[in-house]
Amino acid sequence: MTTLLETHEACLAHETPQGHPECAARLKAVLGALEAPEFADLTRIAAPRAETKALVRVHSQAHIDAILSMVPEEGFARIDADTAMSPGSGEAALRAAGAAIDAVDRVMAGEAENAFCAIRPPGHHAEPNRAMGFCLFNNVAVAAQHLRAEYGLSRIAVVDFDVHHGNGTQAAFWDADGMYYISAHQSPLYPGTGAVSERGTHRNILNLPLKPAAGSDDFRLIVSEAILPALEMMKPEFLLISAGFDAHEADPLGGMGLKTADYYWVTQQLAAFARARVKGRIVSTLEGGYDLEALAEASAAHVRALMGR
Repeated sequence: MTTLLETHEACLAHETPQGHPECAARLKAVLGALEAPEFADLTRIAAPRAETKALVRVHSQAHIDAILSMVPEEGFARIDADTAMSPGSGEAALRAAGAAIDAVDRVMAGEAENAFCAIRPPGHHAEPNRAMGFCLFNNVAVAAQHLRAEYGLSRIAVVDFDVHHGNGTQAAFWDADGMYYISAHQSPLYPGTGAVSERGTHRNILNLPLKPAAGSDDFRLIVSEAILPALEMMKPEFLLISAGFDAHEADPLGGMGLKTADYYWVTQQLAAFARARVKGRIVSTLEGGYDLEALAEASAAHVRALMGR
């Protein structure tokens, strides 16, 4: 099978204040791991910019204009206590969303079976009218709405295994019939959303909160007994993944206690579902992961499983 790697050097130019966990070194670690000989067969694509017409399917024009107008000429512009922008942030955000869009286009065209978007800033906390949690635009939600608008797909699923709940994706999908969001996340933890009772207008949201230090067994049980059966019931036509690696036992921002092998395993499970039900079509986008060594190892394991190795 062919796997795409979509990224862009502009994503490294999104700078954050000294000591901030969401830093350019994260993406450098991921891309460095994917330079290993076993990844020589990846098809590497330089991501285009997202166009406004794609962003407005998720975000208001006012939000888009506000984010791009806040890009500073020097130094940092603070959106909130966690989220900052530098002179390179606007271009990075457009390339990050553009990577997800271009990846689904290429997978739909049959150029590859699946794709991993190694991008930053991440996206799953970005709500339709609010940037937060290190996120400016919601890359995975933009890709999902692009699939609906440009290809007429009516049933699209996002599986999110970041340690933090993707409140932005949930908000974007809340009233959208046929747009499914499944999240396995640690609770209690930022941003405080993701309760089981949060189901969406069309019961299209499935939240699976896990306790701190839940570990591999509980995570794998949730995947086997809840996520995969839910996907079978949802019958999506395309599978998107919000691939956060901050549930890793080494990560400083989470505490779920997963191991690198868990990321390989969950990706294998999702890829097997995709091959059986959606012609193998998966696009995965990088979300969290803040221990550089763990992030590099886990993202490499994720891509290895996407490649079927």
